[in-house]
Amino acid sequence: MEQRDRTAIATFFSSEPMAAGRALTLGEGEVQHARVRRVGVGERVRLVDGAGGVALGTIVRLNKSQATIDVESVERVDPPPVLHLVVPVADRERMLLLAEKATELAIFSWRPVIWQRSRSVSPRGEGVAFQSKARSRMITALTQSGGAWLPVLYPDATPERAVASAPAGARWLLDAEGEPVSSIQISAPLTIAVGPEGGLEPEERATFVTAGFIPVRVAPLTLRFETAAIAGLAVARAALLTTMERSGV
Repeated sequence: MEQRDRTAIATFFSSEPMAAGRALTLGEGEVQHARVRRVGVGERVRLVDGAGGVALGTIVRLNKSQATIDVESVERVDPPPVLHLVVPVADRERMLLLAEKATELAIFSWRPVIWQRSRSVSPRGEGVAFQSKARSRMITALTQSGGAWLPVLYPDATPERAVASAPAGARWLLDAEGEPVSSIQISAPLTIAVGPEGGLEPEERATFVTAGFIPVRVAPLTLRFETAAIAGLAVARAALLTTMERSGV
């Protein structure tokens, strides 16, 4: 049911608890999404809460500022194999693009790092206000891609704090001088760290390598941070999907 519903009907994000038999009210952002999808009163829709909850319901009221959905059924879905992303605090628009694409590739968490070279970027994406923009972009990407899990957003961190908070599991540091990704066994959970424009300072690189991050390259040339992150996530997600299919999961 999950695959069919995801592709057949429009998906909306609900910040309210979802339960069968309950009416949910969606705000202006989702109303705009309804206009784009050209759905109206009486049509069935899919709802996600970003934490694995997936509901089916029917639009019963719709105006310029609100939509009311009668929820018919709710189920929980497991997250895909877990990918965490450590991103550089960098140019705002390029970070927002990465937030969107990383959500489409179903990352589990997003942790921005203030590298030494991050401080020379302007305007850069940092702080609570930017995090709110990134979350909005992620919600849009989640509903358009049909996912069920919204990435966990962590606050800006120093490299040392990011390393100390890194989850257990495999760890990559995307690096043009690293081992080719084709030579690396890919398993989940996996944390992928991406440095800033201009590269890491030697002490920053050493901090991550000492903590078990394997330098990995995904292309023969030096990539922009957002390109490297998207490429690394895509390679990892494809490999993990292949493993799941072969194991019959």
